Amino acid sequence: MTNSTKNHWNSIYSTKKLNQVSWYQPIPQVSLDFIESLNFSKDAPILDVGGGDSFLCDNLIELGYSNITVLDISDVAIQRAKRRLGNNANKVSWIVSDILNFEPKEKYAIWHDRAVFHFLRENENINKYLNSLLEGLVENGRMILGAFAENGPTRCCALDVKRYSFEDFNNLFSDRFTIVKTQNSIHKTPFDTEQSFNFIEAKKK
Repeated sequence: MTNSTKNHWNSIYSTKKLNQVSWYQPIPQVSLDFIESLNFSKDAPILDVGGGDSFLCDNLIELGYSNITVLDISDVAIQRAKRRLGNNANKVSWIVSDILNFEPKEKYAIWHDRAVFHFLRENENINKYLNSLLEGLVENGRMILGAFAENGPTRCCALDVKRYSFEDFNNLFSDRFTIVKTQNSIHKTPFDTEQSFNFIEAKKK
């Protein structure tokens, strides 16, 4: 990914309102259910990859989580999220970075990614992501990953994507992770369309 990728996402966040993007989801229930079911301490460090101006951090704050970091390639998205959160923005650590260039400065107990991973289509970029993931996750830490399922969209935001079955996930991650839980979820977009997502919870070996 390059500056053109950053410009692409900044353009989207600059020209579309909150509820004009396909991933709009005021209550990201699937992600919240995965995180809550872990029963981790409320101060366990959580990283939301590609969190942009999604509502995950709002909901986590409301649930009492106190160690949340949001990473996104788009500074425009993060500024939007900060404005929406108001004073609560101070309860979140914010990182503007392309995930492919991200070198974690700390270890996270939970690595959450809803709808970033499927934009990585080349093996080189997938491996860069995996290296950051392994570097940034504590031993026995959990990755919660949601990507377009094998029957999901082939494109999103004018970009081609890579779709994943649960078997695909297992083939990709089984060397370094144990997949603990899987769930298919149908996301209804603001445009009355449906997107099939596959979510996994995976434990770092």
